[in-house]
Amino acid sequence: MIIPSTPGATRILHEVWKPLTVLFVWDVIVTITYYFLPFKAPGLPLTIFGSALALFLGFRDTAAYARWWEGRVLWGQMINASRSLARAALAFIDDATATGREIRRDIVVRQIAYVHALRTSLRRQNDCPDLERLLSDDEVNLVKQRRNVPNAIHDGTGYLVAHAQRSGEIDTIQQAQIEAVLVDISNAQGGMERIKNTPLPMQYRFFPALFTRVFCVLLPIGLVETLGVATPIGSTIAGLMFLAILQIGEDLVDPFADSVHDVPLSAMCRTIEIDLLQALGEPAPEPLAEVKGVLW
Repeated sequence: MIIPSTPGATRILHEVWKPLTVLFVWDVIVTITYYFLPFKAPGLPLTIFGSALALFLGFRDTAAYARWWEGRVLWGQMINASRSLARAALAFIDDATATGREIRRDIVVRQIAYVHALRTSLRRQNDCPDLERLLSDDEVNLVKQRRNVPNAIHDGTGYLVAHAQRSGEIDTIQQAQIEAVLVDISNAQGGMERIKNTPLPMQYRFFPALFTRVFCVLLPIGLVETLGVATPIGSTIAGLMFLAILQIGEDLVDPFADSVHDVPLSAMCRTIEIDLLQALGEPAPEPLAEVKGVLW
């Protein structure tokens, strides 16, 4: 996620120089053709085309931002549920016995491993190196046999809570309270996976891109009669505005794609790890800092 309210000039140029160059070259070709060849620019209803296209792109960007914001809300719920799970485990399970100390620490550490595994799963990354430092080798091998690794870790946490109840570390009421938090975590994960696995409908992805590019091609043809030699500049700027609106939707449609525009999953996982380790009274890493204006 880009942190500064105004992106740097370097990043802006990196993202727009290709379409800007193509638009400008096409506008120059149309202008030269108009002045040096027997070419009569047709009268195009660009106002109607542009208005309809702007509405179409606006609806698409709204839908894309709704997906992005829902992803951020779900991760906010995950942070809160992780804190609640750690608080319940540490409050309910007595640390007077070795078994109690082991169970309560395992529940908290497993939750840290769970959010890291969920992050890499949503980003479609094949490996999660954080598992090796948080779980035992046998546990890592066990969860990697499952297709959904974070869900496997989450199931193990549920079994651990049930074991704590059977061994007398917690009662059935306390188990039910912890289980309610585990259900909230499962619901949040399900919502994230729904966003990740359900793309925008084909009409929302294909037609805006097609119509925007067609409009940019027609734009200098319809403006050359009015703008004359200024057509390359005016048409390029206007076309770039529509392409920028189109790109906004592309950037926001997948909030877990591991790009500079996405939800900062790494930073939020680090926040969870810090809070839960400090709750255990153990050393915690520093918060994740932004890198060149981007928080990952």
